[in-house]
Amino acid sequence: MTDRRDFLKKSALLVGAGLLAPSLLAEEGRVASASDCVNVALIGCRGMGWANLFDFLRRPDVNCAAICDVDLNVLEDTARKVEEMKGKRPERFTDYRRLLERKEIDAVIIATPDHWHCLQAVDAFAAGKDVYVEKPLANSIAECDAMVEAARRYGRVAQVGQQQRSGSHWHEMKAYVDSGRLGKISKVNVWGNFRYAVLGAPVPDTAVPQGVDYDLWLGPAPLRPFNEKRFHGSWRMFWDYGGGLLTDWGVHLIDMALWGMNVTAMPQSVCALGGRMAARENAAETFDTQTVTYKFPDFLIEWSHAACTETGPYGKNYGVEFKGENGSLFANREGWEVFPIGNRMEPVKGAPDYGDHKKHVDRFVECVKSRNTETACTLLNGSLCAKYAHLGNISARLGETLTYDDERKTFRNRRADEFIRPDYRKPWKFPKL
Repeated sequence: MTDRRDFLKKSALLVGAGLLAPSLLAEEGRVASASDCVNVALIGCRGMGWANLFDFLRRPDVNCAAICDVDLNVLEDTARKVEEMKGKRPERFTDYRRLLERKEIDAVIIATPDHWHCLQAVDAFAAGKDVYVEKPLANSIAECDAMVEAARRYGRVAQVGQQQRSGSHWHEMKAYVDSGRLGKISKVNVWGNFRYAVLGAPVPDTAVPQGVDYDLWLGPAPLRPFNEKRFHGSWRMFWDYGGGLLTDWGVHLIDMALWGMNVTAMPQSVCALGGRMAARENAAETFDTQTVTYKFPDFLIEWSHAACTETGPYGKNYGVEFKGENGSLFANREGWEVFPIGNRMEPVKGAPDYGDHKKHVDRFVECVKSRNTETACTLLNGSLCAKYAHLGNISARLGETLTYDDERKTFRNRRADEFIRPDYRKPWKFPKL
């Protein structure tokens, strides 16, 4: 039998030579005590990457040891901002594998495009790091399962960036729905109408911008020429990297619908329709207009979005509505409110909690210190919400009503099963656990 220490040394040499996409064996790693400073690293520095890191660094017990991005311009700008906040410039990497070799790092924040979440998280767990990963958990059903299994196998603390789970007014909403005062709830409506799902007219492919490692940005995704519409920010609207509004906003709001209805498993069936209907020209591949219905024994949950508008029920462009026999409850990030039917119940209104993201980060840091794996949004919960989004997209892409068996990992539909697990571009390999 190969000696474990020799195997680790050989693996490290292969990784250093660029011959192996690593799934490093678990190391002991540092375990932060309650009085320690937690050393975090950021992988993916734009957008929510910096927003996440900012809330980590506002804490005096958190230090940024390293940052990673394939765009040198973004990398240097983020390093400057970290230095302004904490007085020290972090180490900088373009390859996340080099960052994971740093033993002083306790936890990593993963805020890369969705198609990267799985490999980076599994490798981080194997390297002895805890993980805060942005939503959606992953870009496919199989990747969600791999991440959940890896966190369990390596015994790491992990949390998904679905910050509503830490907001007080969402907990108030949940308590009210649980109280039964709405009466029998037969339907939950969820919507998110955002114009950014329309990317405008297609543009020609161009040379890769200076300072960008585009091959590493693609990673396990198929090789394609560089196109600015598929890059920073707008990558969400292409199937290779994201799932459109349903995975970007849907996981946040569908999470609240599932939580409110105490759903922890797959629906009986999913039926969806979608298309690019909001504009005459739209470079996106994903749906700018979509409706998804999830069926349960005695109620429905329905997601919808229409990127041609930024309004919706109650005059809000996004939200969740529980429709009961006594009235309806509406909630979004601006608060929650009960609308009675006649005099069957009293109107109620709850104030928003705009500190939910900071609380979410605080919960993760405290869990890292205490080694409590019951974070505010576990990978199991993040996986559930992401799978619901993927079910809706797969159903709409095929134009078929589907039922997914989460135990046997199959739709019992050959065409649908082809969407469960992506084919990774060589030399990248799907994690084996």
